[in-house]
Amino acid sequence: MTNSETQEKLDSSGKTLRNWNPENPENWNSKIAWTTLVISTFSMIIAFSVWFLVSALAPKLKEIGFDLSKEQLYWLASMPGLSAGIFRLIYTFLPPIVGTRKLIGISSLLYLLPMFGWFFAVQDTSTPFWWLMILSLMCGIGGGSFSGYMPSTGYFFPKRLAGTALNLQAGIGNLGMSVIQLVGPVLMGFGLFGITWVAPQHAISGGQLWVHNPAIFFVPWTILAAILAFVFLKDVPVKANIKEQLDIFSNPNTWYMTALYVMTFGVFSGLAAQFGLLINNNYGSESTIKLAVAGATYAFLGPLIGSIVRVAWGPLCDKFTGGFWTFVSGVGMAITLAVSGYFLINPQSMADFNGFLWAMLAMFFFAGIGNAGTFKQMPMIMPKRQAGGAIGFTAAVASLGPFLVGVALSMINASTFFFACAIFCVLCSAIAWVRNVRPDAPFRG
Repeated sequence: MTNSETQEKLDSSGKTLRNWNPENPENWNSKIAWTTLVISTFSMIIAFSVWFLVSALAPKLKEIGFDLSKEQLYWLASMPGLSAGIFRLIYTFLPPIVGTRKLIGISSLLYLLPMFGWFFAVQDTSTPFWWLMILSLMCGIGGGSFSGYMPSTGYFFPKRLAGTALNLQAGIGNLGMSVIQLVGPVLMGFGLFGITWVAPQHAISGGQLWVHNPAIFFVPWTILAAILAFVFLKDVPVKANIKEQLDIFSNPNTWYMTALYVMTFGVFSGLAAQFGLLINNNYGSESTIKLAVAGATYAFLGPLIGSIVRVAWGPLCDKFTGGFWTFVSGVGMAITLAVSGYFLINPQSMADFNGFLWAMLAMFFFAGIGNAGTFKQMPMIMPKRQAGGAIGFTAAVASLGPFLVGVALSMINASTFFFACAIFCVLCSAIAWVRNVRPDAPFRG
């Protein structure tokens, strides 16, 4: 946008804003910006609920009669992470091409596909594993759209508010991970009004379960999100083709920030997706010690803590620097992951479970701090359009967390994996210190 254009009056009468420039108060409308944030965040909550739908359903599948091994359940919970990474690479380039309005509206409608798919699939325990895998891959659209939502929202806010706005959206949107894991077990306990014609499944241990309920519960809200997007959202005059956007890969900060975001969000999302199964397989009914703990009871806590902290730390990142908090996050995650790994070594009692649980909750807390820090850094140390693309790309790579963690846990000992993650966090903390935190750091922001 040229200087002459920024002097012209803002025109917000059409679906595309004209002469829009958030850095110039005369060419910025805060009401439009915050309306965009609210509607897109509402859609993102649903998106993350879809992304983590399988992690809420998987711990119950064997209970209602599905003949699945531990490894198969890990794979089911990991597939949304794999497809989310692919979808995020696509979504990274869409905001300047599609525009905010259609991006949010069409994405919201796409979430209906995996919802209806799982709704019908879990009603028949003879549903083949390959079809469950396809449905799990379809859930990745919920995580993938994040890489379009965040850069798109970034176009609407000045740099001074970027940390607060982006972390509000990311943090509240991430709550969808916790929402589905919190309400999922509750919704499975009774027949929803209006669909009582669907028979409940009979649990092997006795009683009835409506495992299909979480998949159908969010359908009306998804349709509402699409309507709100098409009616109230607008596009900004930021245009770039795919070739022009590839310049993010020539900026070294893209690659360093990718590593840091894999540390914070990749590890966070991966362990959050597998948290319930980790508890069941190492301490609960599926473990050798068979403690009276159920993973579904605790699965929502990790995403809830990480998401709330991410929202709370947005203003702190604006006041201080994102790099500082990313460094704090890395150190904290390294320590808490090592402690968690210690309690996974041949667990024997409830004391081991309690130690693991508290260490993991602390890890999710530090991950939330780091997620806030990294999203403050990118708009500050990179040009605005490049920052949008970098946010999308780093988010795409980090969204592979649920897939990589699930595959790793199906192949190696859980404690070994946790110690490896702790070492990775130490290396990333060193990167943050050298490039972003030390007094003469070249990219403080």
